[in-house]
Amino acid sequence: MERQIDINEVSDGKLYGLEDMVRADCAGCAGCSACCQGMGNSVVLDPLDVHRLEKGTGMGFESLLSGHLELNVVDGIILPNLKMAGVGERCTFLGENGRCAVHGFRPGICRIFPLGRLYENGSFRYFLQIHECKKKSRAKVKVKKWIDVPDAAAYDAYISRWHNFLKELQRIIQEDDTGQAAKTASMVVLKNFYVTPFDRDADFYGQFDRRLSNACGLFGIGCS
Repeated sequence: MERQIDINEVSDGKLYGLEDMVRADCAGCAGCSACCQGMGNSVVLDPLDVHRLEKGTGMGFESLLSGHLELNVVDGIILPNLKMAGVGERCTFLGENGRCAVHGFRPGICRIFPLGRLYENGSFRYFLQIHECKKKSRAKVKVKKWIDVPDAAAYDAYISRWHNFLKELQRIIQEDDTGQAAKTASMVVLKNFYVTPFDRDADFYGQFDRRLSNACGLFGIGCS
């Protein structure tokens, strides 16, 4: 989900790479779960997010959809997002104690918060969202430490490939007057990247790249 924003209004005016220091560390978010409530359908999940949730919870995609996730149209394509429910529209993974039950394998949008991503020229850089986090006394931390993934460079490259693929599908959908392209794109994306599970014991990125290559071939678009 891309937002149309003025970067100077929502950030500190800087862009960050993996090796940069950014004032994002919320000291474990002690006593606060504001960013886990009232988020609507904005926490959209990429294939790695769902793979990690499946592996961490032991639940399949359909089981996750029955309680924790939901499907919504994002820029013409049906994608899963975290479900908010109940009083306060709380994330369904948020415990009564205000702590995340899946923190160790939380989705990417949760993982990088209060950072956001600014996509340009086929890649992206991080920016600090200065109005989103309720914690005002944040400490500096290196970006790659904050996002807390085993291979941050491989993760960033994967995010760029996924984003570029979705942008190409959105272009195809916009150019189609019949509405069929949107249906086909959603079917291919859901089946190939979400419904069909990835091998939990094998390298995710290699599996993803093979599926991405096949999907790009179906639509006659380049993969990068």
